[in-house]
Amino acid sequence: MHAVKNVLGQPDTEFVWHKEESIGKDVDLVILPGGFSYGDYLRTGAIARFSPVMKDVIRFAKDGGTVLGICNGFQVLCESELLPGVLIRNESLKFACKEVYLKVERDNTRFTSELERGEVIRIPIAHGEGNYIADADVLADLEANDQVVFRYSTAHGEVVREANPNGSLNNIAGIINKEGNVMGLMPHPERACEHILGSADGLKIFESLREYFTVTETVA
Repeated sequence: MHAVKNVLGQPDTEFVWHKEESIGKDVDLVILPGGFSYGDYLRTGAIARFSPVMKDVIRFAKDGGTVLGICNGFQVLCESELLPGVLIRNESLKFACKEVYLKVERDNTRFTSELERGEVIRIPIAHGEGNYIADADVLADLEANDQVVFRYSTAHGEVVREANPNGSLNNIAGIINKEGNVMGLMPHPERACEHILGSADGLKIFESLREYFTVTETVA
């Protein structure tokens, strides 16, 4: 809320409680935030997927609405089958909370237009279950369709095992659906939107979305 409303300057940003039946009217963007929905019982995101509001979020996404899932939000999107794969316990079996480097694999999405392909950004993670896995055919499909948006890397953009904080297959940190309107990532861009926090790299994701909607409204 702070990143979008105060830093990005979008005054019409509103909270929607998970027990609501609708996300409301005239919505441009839905953000599923990080956290620990339902205490991460059963499996991360598995119970939140059945929150009343998720029915409308799924409807919104399938109608082409823009949805961004961050950390636990990414997990909920996977459990809701809006994105393929699933997030499981970190390979280390320990909670990981630190800054990581991400290599930008795509700059031609509504979420990444203000970034450059091959660019390396610095964003924090804070998760215990961020290990992205998928069946071999699903993983192959993701790669073939260029659906991997971010990968864990070194500061120099090297996608190596040493840069992977949780064991995710192919160093995957964020993916997008085939239609290009739903993206999920484990790192927290909203925690890297102000230089006083150590990095403002995450702001580029939100600026990309603002640019997308500005252009869309202009064309309309």
